[in-house]
Amino acid sequence: MTTIPVEALLRKKEHFERGEDRRALQDPRAELLALEAEGELVVQRMDRETISVNTKYGREKRIQKAHLWHHKSCGQCGHIPGYSTSIFWVMRKLGYDYHDPQDQTSCTAWNYYASATSNSAAQAAVAVRNFAAAQQTGYFPLIHCGTSYGHYKEVREELIRHPELRAEVRDIMARLGKQLVLPEEIIHYSEWFYALRHEIAAKQVRDVSSIVATVHPACHYYKLVEGDAIYDPDIYGGQRTAVVTGLAQALGAEVRSYSTWFDCCGFGFRHILVQRDFTRSFATLRKIEVMKEEADPDVVLTHDTGCVTTLDKSQFAAQAHERNVGVAVLSDAQFAALAMGAHPYKVCQLHWHSADYRPMLEKMGIDHEKAWAEFQADIKRLESGEKRFLDWDDVDG
Repeated sequence: MTTIPVEALLRKKEHFERGEDRRALQDPRAELLALEAEGELVVQRMDRETISVNTKYGREKRIQKAHLWHHKSCGQCGHIPGYSTSIFWVMRKLGYDYHDPQDQTSCTAWNYYASATSNSAAQAAVAVRNFAAAQQTGYFPLIHCGTSYGHYKEVREELIRHPELRAEVRDIMARLGKQLVLPEEIIHYSEWFYALRHEIAAKQVRDVSSIVATVHPACHYYKLVEGDAIYDPDIYGGQRTAVVTGLAQALGAEVRSYSTWFDCCGFGFRHILVQRDFTRSFATLRKIEVMKEEADPDVVLTHDTGCVTTLDKSQFAAQAHERNVGVAVLSDAQFAALAMGAHPYKVCQLHWHSADYRPMLEKMGIDHEKAWAEFQADIKRLESGEKRFLDWDDVDG
């Protein structure tokens, strides 16, 4: 298969992106604080220890380490439950407290991006209602879904730029007995993992140095409001987002590049709804096959719900046609949890995945047959009423 390298295109873009007149160079935090001083909105500030990282254009972004309000992902909870539980498990193992809210709603961004049937005030009000719920608990929001993250950054930009929209949203919030609240930073969970990668590596109990990984950076993480994504000059010379890759390297995995890293996973929102065959073809022919041919990875690591789902679940159709696919797909959180000793089924719930992950587990020194038997034994105890919950805090060393 012939692929088109993106490096030359990115070099052509670089001059424009680095221009001094780029809005991305502005500091949304400073603009929010200015609006707060005018009485336009309320800014929820970080009140715990933070780690500073650099965004694409050099702005310093702070990541709060603990006391976090988890904005969960509908797709993770519904299709990849081991994704969310891995995030929680890692945080608990590092000793950081968090809040798992019961009153969070979906961000409704799928509706916005896939069908365009909503409106700006409604979309912004959903985001602000969730942020107001976080503020009322005193915990700082951490966004699990890449789509929610990108969408909320767009909402923040719209609210900063348009006073009439702020007025509409304030009115909606007043009817709910809430304020127009935005956090001082909008933080994706993978940014937290990147910022704490050395703490995570310090708790590592499994050797992943024999694992070869490829990384798919999620479009809605770094292509929407691109100036807010984390970059590091030590990772691809600062020309690709540093999250996921930085974590995998800190854990000791070998990360290999491939020519179509800039491409979408194929999910595309509307594509997955009305052109599913296109989505599956793009995911396998443009992404998985290229990775296999150019990098031959043991695992594909990514950091968004739709990306894990599409790259993992699309492979079964291509396998039926004897295409060159068949590689495990995990989130960075699941990979980190496994490295720290998490149980592959009780915590990471890899049995929800379609592509064969067992060769990767074997290279990590994990006896997946033994782990599966342990999981099944626990399931029987749950069914009998002997236990109420899985012992997901057990570390399978």
